Amino acid sequence: MRRTPSRRVLAATLLVASVLAPMAAIPATAVNAAAAVARHDRGDEHPPQLGHQLTARLDAAIEKVRRQADIPGVVVGLWMPGKGSYVRATGVADTATGEPMTTDKFFRIGSETKTFTVTALLKLVDDGRIGLDDPISAYVDGVRDGDRITLRQLAEMRSGLFPYSADADFVHDLLSDPSRTFTPEELLAYGYKHKNTFAPGKAFEYSNSNLVLLGLVIEKVTGHRVEDVIERQVLRPAHLRHTLFPSGPEFPDPHPRGYTNQTLSGEVADSTDWNPSWAWSAGAMISDLHDLRRWAKVVATGELLSPETQAERLKTLPTGFPGLSYGLGIFKSGGWIGHNGSIPGYETVTVYLPSQHATLVLMINTDITDGGQEPSSLLARAITQIVTPNNVYDRPLPTRQETRTPGPPSL
Repeated sequence: MRRTPSRRVLAATLLVASVLAPMAAIPATAVNAAAAVARHDRGDEHPPQLGHQLTARLDAAIEKVRRQADIPGVVVGLWMPGKGSYVRATGVADTATGEPMTTDKFFRIGSETKTFTVTALLKLVDDGRIGLDDPISAYVDGVRDGDRITLRQLAEMRSGLFPYSADADFVHDLLSDPSRTFTPEELLAYGYKHKNTFAPGKAFEYSNSNLVLLGLVIEKVTGHRVEDVIERQVLRPAHLRHTLFPSGPEFPDPHPRGYTNQTLSGEVADSTDWNPSWAWSAGAMISDLHDLRRWAKVVATGELLSPETQAERLKTLPTGFPGLSYGLGIFKSGGWIGHNGSIPGYETVTVYLPSQHATLVLMINTDITDGGQEPSSLLARAITQIVTPNNVYDRPLPTRQETRTPGPPSL
């Protein structure tokens, strides 16, 4: 694994955050047992594979990126109705033992968590319990300019609130003790030390602060933990039996080891058991290949929402990054709709292409960038250049925010 001296800021997506807390409180052992039964029941059946020539091209392209970007292990799922499927695992799940990667692993999904949190929020909109244009001050006190920042702007990443995960003290505190449990209020306090970066609605800036606030809104309106609301109102209706919002570092088996260089020293570390509480409703969740396959279509087509609310969700706005637009906890890139995620040690991409009813899911066990680019994005680009050349996943969401230094921002 590469070692670099970069001191990247964890943005859950860290994205991010990246990045992507349990369902609420189901013990990992119970999840393990339930997952085993469910997998036996469903058989993990796939439609016919893509043709031999196309499969060979994908095999070669994925292996080329994996080796060039020094990615330990890769899981890929591609489903194209009428053409077939491609489901592969390559590389290793554990660099110490050489255990091969397999397609049945659970992964930390980082900022794909945002799609679940915003879906829960939008269901409250459908129920008439909140309005997208309500100010955040109606639900959470202490937000700078909170009477002018709306729930819509928070979900669109257009609030102007400084990202707590870009605060130097936060980065130091987290990396000094990755097992630490953070509360949402503690997280927001790091961002509140800074002035807002722009007036509400005037620009796009990816910020985990936005999604932590939306998590608090969900809790305030429902009177329940956001983890429980997501479980009852999103995971169960979507029939996602292998997706969870952990309360701490628990991680159901089987899962790969994760590797990151987001450390105080810049040395590569095993981050498998780091506590994702720092990402909470912005990036703490866990899922697997088949649940993410199902979720990609649910999010893009609005299966859990009214047509009116889904239409609001899909009103994507420019981000300032060519080819990338962002809506309510969702993006469009090359026609693909969905989200990516990055959290120390893991990256994922879950997207759906409506024009071909195609689904792409990627999961890898590192977040170490290659030439400043997230490795999951390199893989998604290489795959879509082959299978959907007119719809290339070309400009990924900048889920990781770099340490703020003079000069142009880096992705």
